[in-house]
Amino acid sequence: MKNLYIAEKPSVARQFADVLGVKGNAGNGYLESDTAVVTWCVGHLVTMSYPEVYDPNLKKWSLSTIPFIPTEYKYEVLPDTKKQFNIVAGLLTRDDIGCIYVATDSGREGEYIYRLVDSMAHVTGKEKRRVWIDSQTEEEILRGIREAKPLSEYDSLSDAAYLRAQEDYLMGINFSRALSLKFSNVVQRYLGMDRCVIAVGRVMTCVLGIIVKREREIREFVKTPFYRLVANVGEEGQTFDAEWKAVKGTKYFESPLLYKENGFKERPAAEQLLAELKAGEPEAVVQAVERKKEKKQPPMLYNLAELQNDCSSLFKISPSDTLKIVQELYEKKLVTYPRTDARVLSTAVAKEIGRNISGLKNFQPVAEFAQGAMESGTYKGIAKTKYVNDKQITDHYAIIPTGQGFGALRSLAPTALKVYEIICRRFLSIFYPAAEYQKIAMTLSKNGEKLFANFKYLINDGYLKVAANSFSKKKDDVKYSPEFIARLAKIKKGDKLSVQGIDIKEGETSPPKRYNSGSLILTMENAGQFIEDEALREQIKGAGIGTSATRDGIITKLEKNKYISLNKKTQIVTPTFLGEIIYDIVYYSINGLLRADLTASWEKGLEGVAEGQISKQEYTDKMTTFVTKYTNLVKQIQNQNGITGVFDKTKVFYAKGGGAQKKDAKLPPEQAQGLRRMQILSD
Repeated sequence: MKNLYIAEKPSVARQFADVLGVKGNAGNGYLESDTAVVTWCVGHLVTMSYPEVYDPNLKKWSLSTIPFIPTEYKYEVLPDTKKQFNIVAGLLTRDDIGCIYVATDSGREGEYIYRLVDSMAHVTGKEKRRVWIDSQTEEEILRGIREAKPLSEYDSLSDAAYLRAQEDYLMGINFSRALSLKFSNVVQRYLGMDRCVIAVGRVMTCVLGIIVKREREIREFVKTPFYRLVANVGEEGQTFDAEWKAVKGTKYFESPLLYKENGFKERPAAEQLLAELKAGEPEAVVQAVERKKEKKQPPMLYNLAELQNDCSSLFKISPSDTLKIVQELYEKKLVTYPRTDARVLSTAVAKEIGRNISGLKNFQPVAEFAQGAMESGTYKGIAKTKYVNDKQITDHYAIIPTGQGFGALRSLAPTALKVYEIICRRFLSIFYPAAEYQKIAMTLSKNGEKLFANFKYLINDGYLKVAANSFSKKKDDVKYSPEFIARLAKIKKGDKLSVQGIDIKEGETSPPKRYNSGSLILTMENAGQFIEDEALREQIKGAGIGTSATRDGIITKLEKNKYISLNKKTQIVTPTFLGEIIYDIVYYSINGLLRADLTASWEKGLEGVAEGQISKQEYTDKMTTFVTKYTNLVKQIQNQNGITGVFDKTKVFYAKGGGAQKKDAKLPPEQAQGLRRMQILSD
């Protein structure tokens, strides 16, 4: 009898074949030796069937046929990959195959990909074991095979995978049909489109909501000018700035003239204080000097979201591009599994981490730091630090270099090489000491008012020398001369310092920043920040919108649907007019889809299913109840034409030549009344 190894992609199958010594012609769709067969899926081979497969009458979109909720779901082989499915199905059911080793990607989606194939191929009477690995190195592949558990131990994960797909299917089919049947003609006429399908989804619509809300916050933001007073203090070229603040016991403390504690709303008030401060001798008396050292610890290791965020900022590449690159690095044995939410190591891998570090002596940009980490021996105690925590790991630990695969470096594109470098530097940083800064806080008094000065300078670079990328432009940090630092060290309470001048500095408040593709990914990962209710926030702590494997795809889908624009050069994300229209339609119909807390709670529920804490039936009941309720509510809407007044309020921002929205713009009474009825239905 032979063992069958089934991977998710051909490239991964090739790695398994090499490790197992299986040769042959991959053109057959598999490789075979005397003892083993290695084959692969090509991503998904099986998909959920469209409604018309259940009933031909469901092909035509009609309010009378929704909500559509199958009692038993149907699946079919994807036409484009049918040939490979037939090959895999034939191998899975071959009489001489004894044990099937499932080596699809170690995660929920990888589990789903295999289970669908297994079900469609009707595999029975075979032993099935699950290979769960964190990298493509030979040792890890062999360990994964050696320690493979019975596939049945992953049944809860499989349940969560099926439920995730069913949930997306039900919401996509029912809500998209319901909203399109009610609103498509309205949008089509309003925008002069040939056709319009209103596409909504569990995760996609929520992310659209985040983007639109931010854009509207920026539009509605009113800049507030303020006026600060800053004194230039010191002598002999060793001057520094000291900022005025209204503190308890001074004339302007809690004055209505203030904008916060360090500025005025109106310039005349600032000029009045300026005259008061300039009166008398040009000196300020030191009232207090506080000196303390501050440590800055190395950051946590990369998970996919953090890496995507940094790559968006550093290289102006999209989350999808980052995932492609790190997937390539993974398949070339250079880094560990990329689709991870964890930023720590496991206890088990911490015991062997010296091999990863030592291997990096072969990567020139970080070779000296790898050598230094090995010589210092700090890696031996890493398990006792915050960088190792088994409780913070679900499927996989953080993305780190394997210390292997260097032969593949020559084949990497320049950006991929830089991505590899930042992963290596982040990893090595945790084996170096914290950076140390000297902080000095000084309080000065002049004419009864208080001036404050703060200084911070580096006294020990620690891990920062490791973290500095070879390709980054060297930034000149604000550095103080040794003479100036020596002068600061001597200043004590009661000293009189010369005031060279005092100026009014005009500033203004800033609106929130637009998301870039990376910060949007982080926002999706940390959806709990949007939840005001503290108990609920704690309840779904750690739950995000989507998963590390799917978040980049959500952004891509929104862009493909023309609901958002992604600037390729800056990676800044903005909604389109169509995207804002879709947002308003959902807001006045199924506004729960726009709520980050609700979407995150669904993801948390799926985690509960995967961990065996929530039953498959319990989740199914809640899911179908939600879909049924809101599909029926949309069917009751009769005032959809009234929504065009809402579109008009946004239209001005997309008209040629721009324009300004009147903030007090009101809808005609009949439109407002209709929308209120829609809102009541939705709530």
